[in-house]
Amino acid sequence: MLDKLGSGLREALRKIAKSGYIDEKTVDELVRDIQRALLSADVNVQQVFDLTKKIKERALGEKPAQGMTPREHVVKIVYDELVELVGKKAEIGRPKRILFVGLFGSGKTTSIGKIAHYFKKKGLRPALIGCDVHRPAAMEQIRQLGDQLKVPVHAPDDEKDAVKIAQKGLELFDKKYDILIFDSSGRDSLDEELARELKTMGEVINPDEVILTIPADLGQAAGPQAKGFSELVGITGVLISKMDATARGGGAITACSVTGAPVKFIGTGEKHEALEVFDPERFISRLVGFGDLQSLLEKAKEIEFKPDTAKKIASGQFTMNEFYEQLKGMGQMGSLKSVLDSIPGMGMKMPKDLDLSQQEGKMKKWKYMIESMTNAEKEDPSTINSSRVKRIAKGSGTDETEVRELIKHYEKMKKMMKVMTGQSKRGGMLAKLARKFKGGF
Repeated sequence: MLDKLGSGLREALRKIAKSGYIDEKTVDELVRDIQRALLSADVNVQQVFDLTKKIKERALGEKPAQGMTPREHVVKIVYDELVELVGKKAEIGRPKRILFVGLFGSGKTTSIGKIAHYFKKKGLRPALIGCDVHRPAAMEQIRQLGDQLKVPVHAPDDEKDAVKIAQKGLELFDKKYDILIFDSSGRDSLDEELARELKTMGEVINPDEVILTIPADLGQAAGPQAKGFSELVGITGVLISKMDATARGGGAITACSVTGAPVKFIGTGEKHEALEVFDPERFISRLVGFGDLQSLLEKAKEIEFKPDTAKKIASGQFTMNEFYEQLKGMGQMGSLKSVLDSIPGMGMKMPKDLDLSQQEGKMKKWKYMIESMTNAEKEDPSTINSSRVKRIAKGSGTDETEVRELIKHYEKMKKMMKVMTGQSKRGGMLAKLARKFKGGF
């Protein structure tokens, strides 16, 4: 997500890392680079200039802490100010009743499924109540979500009064389930008729959380919507959906932070697992290349992906067995790129000839190929000669060229990880900071 913003910020910090010394000219160049990166992500112009003014004043006016070089000091200032820009970390807690509100087409109902999955993973028992009586097929959608997640749903087609549906849902589920999640009709915060309905629903439900779903592609326009809904029903948090599909997510996040509405979750894909608790420090850490090892290992634990396997992949010491484990967990842990971005000090440019986004479409075939290998071949793929390639291709129903491509990709990944790990351990300036701020292997 926000690849363009991340690459722009990383490049700005790389220039600082390579600079001989820090002077006003160097800081001015850094500020311009950061401004370009943030504006390209649709962050509000005034916010951008306020941020970069602080960075410049601190970089030129503050003395580095003991044990920190001037260059490291400037990088830390940038990191701290970016964290401040995107807002404070919000508490999630264990709400009993959650009311979801949002614009029409914001991904609200899909987000409800993700939240239900999130709490179910924590051992809680959620139930869904569909109160969107205006959108065609809304009730069917939430019933389908319930079937997929194996959670109870109250979403009748024959009742057109959202308030009555909410009341009945409370009667059915309030004493039996840990968390009740209420859908509502998509609306603009200025729609008076729907606003009255929503306000009455809020009075009946008496929710512990009111979550506003806003699509990331709204950019800066997310701010006025967050403010309007907050005044209407007192939202307690924001879920920004579709973060994986737009470069404007930076504008949405910062616009919400200005209104005082904390961003609590971000949606990063279509699957139920594609949801992250929004942590400003972790978010910025990944964005600037410091990694997010904690999130990586948490995801690994959730899908029973062994931490030792993650560490082997990160160190470049992995065999086809670890590569296979990573492929199996791909849909839940995220892409290879996201895994790399989560490793402290690894937020660097990929080799030009290694297009991970293109490779992901081939993952299913690769798994079949690896399953067709012997244990010895998985442990040491260098033993795979022409005759073995032919056997593996036949056993997996693929072409010999595809098997060779898998082996070539595996070797590239292994080589790249070794190089990156070596750079991290040898102590490039950004890698040192990643370990200093966030920890490492």
